[in-house]
Amino acid sequence: MKSNLVVVLVLSIASSAVAGTVSGKVSGASGKSVVYLDAPGKTFPAPPNKALVDQTHLQFQPHVLVVQQGTTIEFLNSDSVQHNAFWPSIGGDKKAGHNLGTWPKGEKRAYKFDHPGVAPLLCNVHPEMSAYVVVSPSPYFAETDAAGNYKIDNVPDGNYTATVWREGSKPQSKPLAVANDTKADF
Repeated sequence: MKSNLVVVLVLSIASSAVAGTVSGKVSGASGKSVVYLDAPGKTFPAPPNKALVDQTHLQFQPHVLVVQQGTTIEFLNSDSVQHNAFWPSIGGDKKAGHNLGTWPKGEKRAYKFDHPGVAPLLCNVHPEMSAYVVVSPSPYFAETDAAGNYKIDNVPDGNYTATVWREGSKPQSKPLAVANDTKADF
């Protein structure tokens, strides 16, 4: 019985030691970027917490929101005028596009983002309004800081596809073998 406890303890320590950090720098353009990892063949439970996009001062806030696949986003209208929220596609897939309709101040509309990729947010009522929802296929993602640096913690060792997205650019992807602390520059 005592030896079984030791084996369980050793295995739990070993399994916690196989997670590391993926970090690096995205260079070549100004502005924030998003880096996310796809783990082919793996699925992840949807996060229990909802995210929020506020429509305020005739803008979507935040301008870029990164969420894990399966996240429900609530869209709030904080302006005294009606707003609409729609996206023509997610990751270029027009079948994943959706229109939440138009609603008045103080109301929310929710949508669960089950399709990975980038969803360009627009408003039919105010064509100058735009934003982006980046839907990561895994819980392993980060936004860069102003200098282009990023860090993704607690990534289990294994093979991934790393993707970087930035507004106005096409996403770039490359294979990435993660072992403890791994560096990946774009």
